[in-house]
Amino acid sequence: MSQPRPAHSPQTLVGPRHGCHPRPSTLALALQGALLTLAVGSAMLPQVAHAQSAPTALPTGGEVVAFNVPAGPLAAALDRFARTAKVNLSYDAALLEGQTSGGLSGSHTIAAGLSALLVNSGLEALAQPGGGYSLRQAAVAATSVTSVTNPPAAMRPRPEATLPTVTVTATAAPSSPLVYLSKHAATGALGHKSVLDTPFSVTVVGSEEIAERGAKSVGQIFVNDASVYTPTSSSTTDWWGTQIRGLPVRNSYIDDIPMLLYWGGDFPTEVVDSVTALKGLSGFMYGFGEPGGALSYQLKRPKPDNETTVELGYRNPSLLSAHVDVSRQLGNELAVRANVATEQGTAYNESRIHRTVAALALDKQFGASVKWFTTLLQEDSKNTAEPLQFYLSDYDVLGSGGKLPAVTYRYGDFNVDNAYYRTKTLLASTGLKWKIDDQWDLTYQLGFSRKDHQSNKAFADLLNQQGDYTGYAYNFAGRLDTAFTQAMLQGKLNTGAVKHEVVAGLGLQRSKDAWGGEWYWSNDFNGNIHQPQTFRTTRTPDFTLTPVSADNRQLYAFASDTLHINDQWQAIAGLRFTDYKLKDLDGDPTVDSAYATRKTSPTLALIYKPNALTSVYGSYVEGLEPGQRVDALYANAGEVLGATVSKQHEIGVKHASGGVDYAAALFRIEKANQMDVLRSGARYLTQDGLVTYQGLELSAAHQFTKHLNLGLSGIYLEGAINRVSADNAAVEGNDPAYAPEWQFVVHAQYQVPGVKGLKLHGNARYFGQSYTSEANNLTVPDRTVVGVGFTHDLKMGGHDWTLIGNVYNLFNAKYWAGGGWSSGNAGEARNVSLALRSQF
Repeated sequence: MSQPRPAHSPQTLVGPRHGCHPRPSTLALALQGALLTLAVGSAMLPQVAHAQSAPTALPTGGEVVAFNVPAGPLAAALDRFARTAKVNLSYDAALLEGQTSGGLSGSHTIAAGLSALLVNSGLEALAQPGGGYSLRQAAVAATSVTSVTNPPAAMRPRPEATLPTVTVTATAAPSSPLVYLSKHAATGALGHKSVLDTPFSVTVVGSEEIAERGAKSVGQIFVNDASVYTPTSSSTTDWWGTQIRGLPVRNSYIDDIPMLLYWGGDFPTEVVDSVTALKGLSGFMYGFGEPGGALSYQLKRPKPDNETTVELGYRNPSLLSAHVDVSRQLGNELAVRANVATEQGTAYNESRIHRTVAALALDKQFGASVKWFTTLLQEDSKNTAEPLQFYLSDYDVLGSGGKLPAVTYRYGDFNVDNAYYRTKTLLASTGLKWKIDDQWDLTYQLGFSRKDHQSNKAFADLLNQQGDYTGYAYNFAGRLDTAFTQAMLQGKLNTGAVKHEVVAGLGLQRSKDAWGGEWYWSNDFNGNIHQPQTFRTTRTPDFTLTPVSADNRQLYAFASDTLHINDQWQAIAGLRFTDYKLKDLDGDPTVDSAYATRKTSPTLALIYKPNALTSVYGSYVEGLEPGQRVDALYANAGEVLGATVSKQHEIGVKHASGGVDYAAALFRIEKANQMDVLRSGARYLTQDGLVTYQGLELSAAHQFTKHLNLGLSGIYLEGAINRVSADNAAVEGNDPAYAPEWQFVVHAQYQVPGVKGLKLHGNARYFGQSYTSEANNLTVPDRTVVGVGFTHDLKMGGHDWTLIGNVYNLFNAKYWAGGGWSSGNAGEARNVSLALRSQF
């Protein structure tokens, strides 16, 4: 796919050789070893309460679940039960000391199964209003919750029971930022697995957390994950997208439907139920794509109960928003959920935002085994007068001493008042899920996504430390369509003592690009970032689309098997086959510009579980990039750059207890490098060299007190460019662009004692310095950015309300943010958001 980038692609990569490049860090290996030891040792620690602020919804209508819980300690049995039933249990660990269980097998409702496990324990289960169960002594009468069981005589309290009364309140403490470790996530060809049982690094952020942060961009969604980074500030067109572990990520999926999101801004958060960052999984999990990973968006679906959420928002100086979320059960097993949101006004960076989004989700149950689901979404977004998108490839590095200009947040001085970028997003999908029996189900999905782009956006080449630049108006139009269809079978079977979870699928993705006949890129103005820019565009862009200019297809099949060798060991093997074709559409019958390739990508993993709450794993996965035919910008136009294979090796550990949670991974990624080369004054696009990214990634959270949860996320990264040709010998051993060695986040959540419903949160994120190109002669300086916020539950007019506030860049740190094709952006000045939300 051709990329709509300015005609001046990055300059020839020359510069001083990076003389010293470290190998895998001794510190990283030592930390990983310590974490593996901690994981095994955690099997000996007592279990802690599983109280969570947003418990998983219970199966409705007496749904029957197949259980296989072995006899043994009651705590371990309850934990396995909860994971199988996908339900939260909260309890005091002291209640279970010395208690054993006879186990549970066969199919039961959740309530009946829980009752059976608690036989002779002297305990009973009580339903929590927000979902899930709490346990207590059967002799204690409930005052704020309702019993869901009628305990048999065997469950009545034993005379010798002298344990104190325990009250479990699900909202008594802030939930762990790593609560997603014990939940299920969509993982492409591996099906739906718990994050704890996924042998790769995964981060999931849910809608409640997104709302509490007032997040509108990928950077704000994943602000607490040091491995996920975007240089784009909120209320700014997200031109070059996200990076994961230092690698660019262009792969985005909406309910598994591919959609191109960079160039045109972030996906609307108002309609999202969760966003998952899948790290290094694009090959086997989703087919061809860049090897950094993928962003997977799951949209909101109807809830079991009728509910309406209304939210009004403000962001300085005058950006207003409104959002209505309605979920209804309509009878006859039909449910609907509708979301409508708008954002209008002027943002902190003086851009004018005009954005509206609407989404509709329908679920219909046919009998006990078939469910139909469908989704419709449309967004119209126009961002006017946003700050210039800067490029650094023409910067006077020598004359500026390798330093960038001082940053200014006088955004109005470097914008073009009538420049704009407009996008229209459309998504439609439908499907059926057939529960064949208790062990097998089949899902079929058909979907379509479209992204329309209209650019009258302003760019600039930053020239020197004084802040001078040459400016360009960039006009083009584009329509990017993707059609998607897939059938996936998931099930369980046994071969002797080995249990299998099998996932197999077949699908087709087809993408078509239609671009405008006009591509206007001209040096219409010049200026300085410290002086007002008075240029206003007077030309009228031609956004008329030409016939389809690119048409590519991925026909694929995949299969994976998770082998449960015993309760502690799992092995995963998977394989994806992809048939990729790019049609000949250049209109020249004398030149065959078609391109085709067939590739397979495997994944292999081994998981050891010393206990139900801990996983230690090793995995190998391949990522596939489809290659391309070089476009007309280069002297070697028409040459085919073949498909390339990227490889990732990873070992890691995950632990989810609700008291101390952590996930760590030691990884190494190898990918083919692509770069520009000048030969006799002509520019060529080449595949040259091997780029490696290796490092240690860590996330941890600790329930320090009843009211305080502290967290840490960090990544240490070593990157290197090796095995280059003589044309690029100057960059041998250099660092990849925009891959800082260190990134850290520390974060906290605090429930204020004595002030009912008041919770505080905050984080401080450190970005290490990084090079702007593979020449390694200009750096973006490091910086630390702090954010704080609060939520406060209130009673007004007989209704429950929540007041949400956030301050971004609390200390107004001035910084440059870089990433993607030698680009750079002025940072995000301190700004404030407020929202008032009610659910009824």
